[in-house]
Amino acid sequence: MPYSSQAVAKPYFIAAIALFVMQVLFGLLVGLQYVAGNALYLDIPFNVARMVHTNLLFIWLSFGLMGAAYYLVPEEAEKELHNPKLAKILFWVFLIGCILTIVGYLWLPYAKLAEITGNLFFPTIGREFLEQPTIIKVGIVIVVMGFLYNVGMTVFFGRKTAINIVLLTGMIGLLLLFLLAFYNPSNLVLDKYYWSWIIHLWLEGVGELIMGAILAFVLYKITGADRENIETWLYVIAASALITGILGTGHNYYWIGTPTYWQWWGSIFSFIQPIPFFIMTLFTFYILNRCLNPPENKAATLWAYGTAVMAFLGAGVWGFLHALAPINYYTHGTQMTAAHAHLAFFGTYAMIILTLISYAMPILRGRSVANSPLSQVIEIWSFWLMSVSMIFVTLFITAAGMMQIYLQRVSQTPMSFMEVQDKIVIFYWLREIAGLIFFIGLIVYIASFFISGKK
Repeated sequence: MPYSSQAVAKPYFIAAIALFVMQVLFGLLVGLQYVAGNALYLDIPFNVARMVHTNLLFIWLSFGLMGAAYYLVPEEAEKELHNPKLAKILFWVFLIGCILTIVGYLWLPYAKLAEITGNLFFPTIGREFLEQPTIIKVGIVIVVMGFLYNVGMTVFFGRKTAINIVLLTGMIGLLLLFLLAFYNPSNLVLDKYYWSWIIHLWLEGVGELIMGAILAFVLYKITGADRENIETWLYVIAASALITGILGTGHNYYWIGTPTYWQWWGSIFSFIQPIPFFIMTLFTFYILNRCLNPPENKAATLWAYGTAVMAFLGAGVWGFLHALAPINYYTHGTQMTAAHAHLAFFGTYAMIILTLISYAMPILRGRSVANSPLSQVIEIWSFWLMSVSMIFVTLFITAAGMMQIYLQRVSQTPMSFMEVQDKIVIFYWLREIAGLIFFIGLIVYIASFFISGKK
């Protein structure tokens, strides 16, 4: 480990994985309540379980991304982190705040939580993915500002590289877009309009910059490829991600009350949104195939390959399947959206964090540049368990969505929503089984870091 301050990334990675486990457990509960509605319903109703599941997603991804920045920025800047103590303080503040938020969701009625956290004076809660109480949103902004100050000053006084600059640009974009969460207009059209700027441009805009920067760093470290070559690819990915992401936001405006021209604009620019993900896939395979010597960390290499492929499939292909207005007319609000979301989130953001953890944790734990061969074999098994099971989760939800669309919206004798749910319940059972296998893969991933491989 070239810089001692990189060690502050370790607790962030550990917290990220622990929260990831919790997120998957709540996802399994949500899936179970689809097929057995009384499962823990009195203790954890479906709406609460889903809210915890989605909030934990953003929480653990935030810990993972901050840990990634704390690890790679000093190495790229060739300078110790500006203030390691601040990073440790912010870790505990963020962790405690997040735990209190989840406990509040589980133990208090949502209206009561809103009341005691001052939402009456400054209403911000109640929107999907932005359910956090106002005071927690303020805390998130403070933590992220402290984080950006820390890594920003490190970059400012250190070496400026494309990886650092693109990463920092994406992180700043995340914060600026999150500030829109404090704007909660009473007009529902305006609400959905600006909500799309937050969620869509997080995931299909600045988030892709962060993903590209982390992937470029890992590929550079494990292959020793020419930096100029990698940085050229990264700039192309960043430019295409911003252009297509910003303009492609229009596919969120189809049916919320905005002018009808958005159906044309949204469709046209959504057509080109898979391009940055395709470029990222080409970039990964190009760099890895030019590597003269096989990387010692085979597990991290496999995660890098998987990230590129799964991101293209989930965010690119499955996103495009229902992004055009004439198709979205039938698919919006169905299980097709859930299928796209599961594969896109896992392939684009979860896998890039697992990739960096796979690369960095052996070094942070003093195990040279890779875990033992046995540990890597176990980790590779976890990769395939999680990746294949997530593909099946996506396929099962896609099949459910296609049947839902036909029976409920296309058929000459359309059925009611609940009648359709009875018809497609088999796919929900299959999804739950695939989800259990995914959970096993996650446990295997964690276990791989505790295997020494001496025997």
